[in-house]
Amino acid sequence: MSRQEAVLATPEIDETTRRGGDGATDRRGRRLLRCWLLESRAEFLKVVRMPAYAIPTILFPAMFYILFGLSFGAGQQAGSVSMSTYLLATYGAFGVLGAALFGFGVGVAIERGQGWMLLKRASPMPVGVYFAAKMVMALLMSIVIVALLTGLGLAFGDVPFEPATLAGLAGMLLIGALPFCAFGLLLGIFLGPNSAPAVVNLIYLPMAFASGMWIPLPALPEFFQRLAPYLPAYHYSQLALGTIGADDSRPALLHVAALCVFVVLCLLGAAWAWRRDEDRTYG
Repeated sequence: MSRQEAVLATPEIDETTRRGGDGATDRRGRRLLRCWLLESRAEFLKVVRMPAYAIPTILFPAMFYILFGLSFGAGQQAGSVSMSTYLLATYGAFGVLGAALFGFGVGVAIERGQGWMLLKRASPMPVGVYFAAKMVMALLMSIVIVALLTGLGLAFGDVPFEPATLAGLAGMLLIGALPFCAFGLLLGIFLGPNSAPAVVNLIYLPMAFASGMWIPLPALPEFFQRLAPYLPAYHYSQLALGTIGADDSRPALLHVAALCVFVVLCLLGAAWAWRRDEDRTYG
């Protein structure tokens, strides 16, 4: 074979290969982004079509805030801030916590039980995209909850209209959803579809109460005041209260460190459970 024939017989190397595969990496990234957007859209449509989940998740914290923050707490003080301002932070944290645990944890448990995870694993879509879409949906629900509570506090309570403070509070509440999405992931992989709602409620409601989310912690019995620092929801609510100057004066770094440890433990537990999961269906 002549040199010219050998050159003609050599497969053509495209520009993507010459650039070290950067183009292929870009295309892969665009495909993942599109996949994530489509999965997030599907999660959003599912929630919209399931008002039995969306409406209670949004209205439950609003109802508590109206009863305790705006009605019984009217004209009262909680330290340096009004009771309605204090409970705006804690009920906001309570609502975001519920959106993460129910939207993420219970949702994963139910879909595992239905065999949906078997299909997800068999599909070309990376399983991380599925979990990322659920986290996005939990954040969207959290945004609605925080916006609703803030509107109620401004319209009917004595919450001062301070844009920088309210923005800082909203940002802290939304960031705080991420640790509890990790907790929801852990619960969703461990629990079955029938037991998940009951077990999550048994964890969610007592933990929120003992962390001072319903009633300011100084007003609770001493037992709860000693128990609270061992609960992740307490550290989350204290970070939220810190944005309005109503926290318990412990260093914010302590609360952040506690939540980081909590996230690591949840993710390690979820990874271990995921590897051992048989993806069985439940009747």
